[in-house]
Amino acid sequence: MSLYTEEMKLIAVSIGKPRTVKNEAGEELYSGIFKNQVEEAHLTKDGFIEDDVADKKHHGGRDRAVCVYSVEHYTNWMKEFQTRLPISAIGENLLVENMLEENIHIGDRFAIGETIIEVTQGRIPCNTINKRTGIAQFMKRMIETGHTGYLCRVIKEGKITKHDKIEKVFEHPEKVTLSYAHSIYFFQKQSKEGIEKVLKVDALADEWRDKFEKMLSRLS
Repeated sequence: MSLYTEEMKLIAVSIGKPRTVKNEAGEELYSGIFKNQVEEAHLTKDGFIEDDVADKKHHGGRDRAVCVYSVEHYTNWMKEFQTRLPISAIGENLLVENMLEENIHIGDRFAIGETIIEVTQGRIPCNTINKRTGIAQFMKRMIETGHTGYLCRVIKEGKITKHDKIEKVFEHPEKVTLSYAHSIYFFQKQSKEGIEKVLKVDALADEWRDKFEKMLSRLS
């Protein structure tokens, strides 16, 4: 049974393995952030086949197998920075509509095509986004706005096509939105109540759990 009220849409599916590409400034950059749109892709527990990250210490892994981003943010960024941005400019796998961070909870599950994915954490932007786009303030503004996108683990493997519908099949009972967790992580590190609220979410990515537990221990 569907639990969502607004129609969520899949706009694009993008994959790509790490490679050296010249960025907008003409500088060479080795990264997995450069992705290509595809008609369909096969998703496994470890991520999409033919997709990978370069920096495995800070990216990837089963808790972060899929990166999701909202098309609405691209519209705002292009207006703010007065530039055009290609699809997957920030390296997302799934470009979506009506799935903003303030409405999505950590632990929510979504059926897309043959797959089911589960939200595990907000994305922590890195400087590669600035290098990829040539916009020096991009990472800073993503953090300030909370428009970072988010990461998911794979509950059910299978094929996703760009024409597939998205359906929320489970809403996590703790109802901790990505925006709330982002605010605690970046701007309210002294909020014991907020940290504990995030830690109650059993679906939280292991790495984020570790970070929040360390934040909590510093308050003791």
